[in-house]
Amino acid sequence: MFGKKREQDLDKAQQLMIEDQLKARGIKNEQLLQVMGQLPRHLFVHPDQHNLAYSDKPLPIGQQQTISQPYIVAHMTELLNLPADGNVTVLEVGTGSGYQAAVLSQLVKQVYTVERILALAENAHDVFKKLALTNIKQTVTDGGYGWSNHAPFDRIIVTAAGPTIPPPLVDQLADDGVLIAPVGGRNNQQLIRLTRQGARIQHENLTAVLFVPLRGEHGWQK
Repeated sequence: MFGKKREQDLDKAQQLMIEDQLKARGIKNEQLLQVMGQLPRHLFVHPDQHNLAYSDKPLPIGQQQTISQPYIVAHMTELLNLPADGNVTVLEVGTGSGYQAAVLSQLVKQVYTVERILALAENAHDVFKKLALTNIKQTVTDGGYGWSNHAPFDRIIVTAAGPTIPPPLVDQLADDGVLIAPVGGRNNQQLIRLTRQGARIQHENLTAVLFVPLRGEHGWQK
């Protein structure tokens, strides 16, 4: 358990994150800001890094994976154009620490999240249970294939970078759906947003980013 001083320090760091990292860079969605101002991000990192949990950088979570910096989580979430009533389902490819899924769970009806590394999925499950996040469903598999049993999805968010957007994910995107993914080489990528309107798919290049590689059949093999 944290001592009172420790809890106060974490609370202060969390509010500074909201003001200095998110609002200062143009994050405007009030629901999102409220969620990230309350969700205990430090529970999603190793205890040795609790004091860094709200800092402006990604952090290692083991298995050569990272938890994205807070701004990137907020930016990608905002780019999904979630409805105010939250009446949508979201597929997340790459559970990782579970933080992105947890943020989304407070904004939408249902989150489905896919992770290929069992240890990370289990750690995330423990945090979801601790926080009583009951609208998150998990599976362990190659995320590039999505989760066809629960498709179509109103929104899809990919939190690892591949050379292209996996075709199964595009196939699982609902009509009027939005997909966000980092795409490019190993050392530089762009956030791509796809919007489906019937058979027509609009493609937008957005922010330059750097993510860990998407592993699997539709990502990097090594």
